[in-house]
Amino acid sequence: MSWAAPEGISGGYAWGRLPLLGLDAERGGGLPIYEETGLADFDVAVIGAGPGGYVAAIRAAQLGLRTAIVEDDNVGGVCLNWGCIPSKALLRNAEALDIIRRADEFGVSVGEISYDYGKAIDRSRDVVRRLTSGVGYLLRKNGVQRFDGRGVLQGDGAILVQDADGGEAQALSADNIIIATGARSRRIPNIPVDGETVLTSREAIVLREVPESIVIVGGGAIGVEFAEVYHSYGAEVTIVELLPRLVPLEDEEISAQLEQAFRRRGIDFMTSASVRRIDVGDGEAAVRLIDGEGAEVTLECDKVLAAVGIEGNVDGIGLDAAGVSCERGFIVVDDYMRTSAPGVYAIGDVTGKLPLAHVASAQGVLAAETIAGVDSPTLDYSLMPRATYCRPQIASFGLTERQAIDAGYSVNIGKFPLTASGKALAMGEAQGLVKLVADAEVGELLGAHMIGAEATELLGEVGMSRLLEGTTTELGWLVHPHPTISEAIKEAALAAEGQAIHF
Repeated sequence: MSWAAPEGISGGYAWGRLPLLGLDAERGGGLPIYEETGLADFDVAVIGAGPGGYVAAIRAAQLGLRTAIVEDDNVGGVCLNWGCIPSKALLRNAEALDIIRRADEFGVSVGEISYDYGKAIDRSRDVVRRLTSGVGYLLRKNGVQRFDGRGVLQGDGAILVQDADGGEAQALSADNIIIATGARSRRIPNIPVDGETVLTSREAIVLREVPESIVIVGGGAIGVEFAEVYHSYGAEVTIVELLPRLVPLEDEEISAQLEQAFRRRGIDFMTSASVRRIDVGDGEAAVRLIDGEGAEVTLECDKVLAAVGIEGNVDGIGLDAAGVSCERGFIVVDDYMRTSAPGVYAIGDVTGKLPLAHVASAQGVLAAETIAGVDSPTLDYSLMPRATYCRPQIASFGLTERQAIDAGYSVNIGKFPLTASGKALAMGEAQGLVKLVADAEVGELLGAHMIGAEATELLGEVGMSRLLEGTTTELGWLVHPHPTISEAIKEAALAAEGQAIHF
């Protein structure tokens, strides 16, 4: 390796920070320095400390690789800081508020209800702080060397770490590099995000006041989850979705159930509708769109939330210098997360494969184990679990009924409504459905699609069944505890075999 640090750039690591890792600063703590260049040299350097990056770094260190991680923000990435975790904290607050409003159903009398959305935000940020602190501890525990700043590839395994505050840059080198820079909210010209009236989820997750009215552009997971929160806190919510149904990637019957639930609770939505432009003035917005009938409609509101997808963080990180190829704004990788550049891997949302935190983590483990020479199975993205935390919750993996038929399968469908579940009725959460899609020839589980109370907690069972090549016959044999929501899986499996007992 012949790359040398540019003039004015420090080549070694700041020794004063080593005690954070429990290393001996006087002895150098064993930090590897590449003799020819004076750079801190590692087996693996990870750029980005989100759910993919920090997991990859920890796994690499566990496998005995000298590992560094570079991050210019808090560890944990978008998921822990601005997405999955704080949004779930807010959704829990919204659920608690709804239960209090329904207290009379449970024989509980309450007086006038008041709430402070700002305190809900504070609670969500506290949850974030606790988790990010935990991630920092795990990195230190596993001996991962942390560099604070923006990592930019220089080619030949070299990385320049640019200090966000304009301080002295640092340089390091690694035999293998894992890019885990994530993604950001997609920007499109007809939805001009200003961070004040027209928001992305990044701004919305810390907004301390609930708007009186909000239009959410996009009816996927982010859109319906924010709709849940804002509606629970009294906002007038309208979702605008370009495709013919809400949560369009889910099974059609699941979408229908969610739409029914939203109509019942007063959450408005328009499907097959396209936004033409948004006019902003005096702190308000006019969303001008074409509805499903082709008519021009204007929705006036206090805020607009753009939830229309993501784009990879591929700019300004030296991909050209390293010879890393991109397509449609995402890094191209093979089945083992290798990019077009030797020794450079990419994981997580920046690959555009499946933008979910647990997918990024699985990719991180795969990349680290591939580097270490561990024979690891590749990932089947069609079987990755998907969870949406609106009410009722949505949980799924695998093929929908339509996808299975289009793929040429002869299918058996097993369904069980939660209206027939004793536990769901006892909880007062009886709306929902478990639907299993099975290969009619061998009974193999092709997909599971669920909507209802705590449906996301059921994914582990059906996922394990699929991993072990289980069938609906075996799921039907398994004795489930009573009363539980999980009994719905057993009953749906029995239904797929024409043996349903309770429905």
